[in-house]
Amino acid sequence: MILLETLFGWGTLWLAAAGVVYTILATLLIRPRLVAKPSPQDGPGVTLLKPLHLDEQGLEENLHSFFEQHYGGPLQIIFGVRSQSDPALRIARNLHKRFPQCDVHFVVDPSSDGINPKVANLMNMLGHAKHEFLILSDSDIAVSRDYVRTIVAELSSPNVGAVTCMYRGDPAANLWAVLKAMHIDYAFLPNVVTGTALGLAAPCFGSTVALRQSTLGEIGGFKAMSRHLADDYEIGRAVRDRGYDVKISSIVVKHSCSGEGLSDLVRHELRWARTVRLLNGPGYLGSVVTHAFPLAVIASGALAFSVTSLLILAGALAARLCLAWRIRAVLGSQAGPLWLLPIRDLLSFGVFLASFFGNSVYWRGTRYLTRAGGVLAQQ
Repeated sequence: MILLETLFGWGTLWLAAAGVVYTILATLLIRPRLVAKPSPQDGPGVTLLKPLHLDEQGLEENLHSFFEQHYGGPLQIIFGVRSQSDPALRIARNLHKRFPQCDVHFVVDPSSDGINPKVANLMNMLGHAKHEFLILSDSDIAVSRDYVRTIVAELSSPNVGAVTCMYRGDPAANLWAVLKAMHIDYAFLPNVVTGTALGLAAPCFGSTVALRQSTLGEIGGFKAMSRHLADDYEIGRAVRDRGYDVKISSIVVKHSCSGEGLSDLVRHELRWARTVRLLNGPGYLGSVVTHAFPLAVIASGALAFSVTSLLILAGALAARLCLAWRIRAVLGSQAGPLWLLPIRDLLSFGVFLASFFGNSVYWRGTRYLTRAGGVLAQQ
């Protein structure tokens, strides 16, 4: 028994040490992104697709940012809801009254083709799109005024079939929202940067998916994504399968984070984690090295707080703090205080472990069963 505990302790310590190396590498890879050359003033027509569902923290501010775009070409905004009584529709219409010069269309359609409600909404909206260039984004995203023209410039590059954006957390003023934002800024972001730099990840995020209508038609339209939880990932995969590149934009958008308690936080992050596990099991298992600090805590306990284990623990904590400081410096991130980072890391590791047990997720108040490849089955 003592031998097994020792072997477990040393094995975990080696993983923690690998995690320290990984964290240092991620810190070195976090750099300011070069901003793309904006499109000319007479840019191509663009349709923004904004599927909405109920009111949420920061919705008005998020939608407001899309009305203030500095773009010289024709720009259409389509808001889609499933019900006339959806409060998000009222918010979008009130904003349109403040910007009557904007070309805005509202689609209210309860019809559904497929299990994924967001994709069903997009399918209902697409027939009203005027322009070849499409930019779709989730309702919890806020953008800068040069967002559309930068995305269009990047999508116009040779062989680029789609453009997506990384995002950083913008928390409400409560602990749970802060913890959500810290997970995005200090775990998600560095993992994406490192994974793409090493060729281990090929992401496409719902924060932004920009592509041409012709490209969307080539990959089977939104209908081809209607049974998948990670519809954004599936769009990116399908675009790559057609031989195009999916470019990560130079723009980092803001993701509004709200929180109603620990259970809400865990359900939200378990949905992310289980989706990634089902899409890329080996890669997700290998991501255990991204949890350097919790691994070092476990190893220290298993090895009776030996000098070596405590040194690795100190190194893991220092590396994580340096990474968080670097992200704050580069992105201007203020997701949460650094003294909360050890607690955030322990919580993230708990979610990581829990994600291996069960395949159900909660999404917008509905429980779904996820199958291989992220296919949804409603329960």
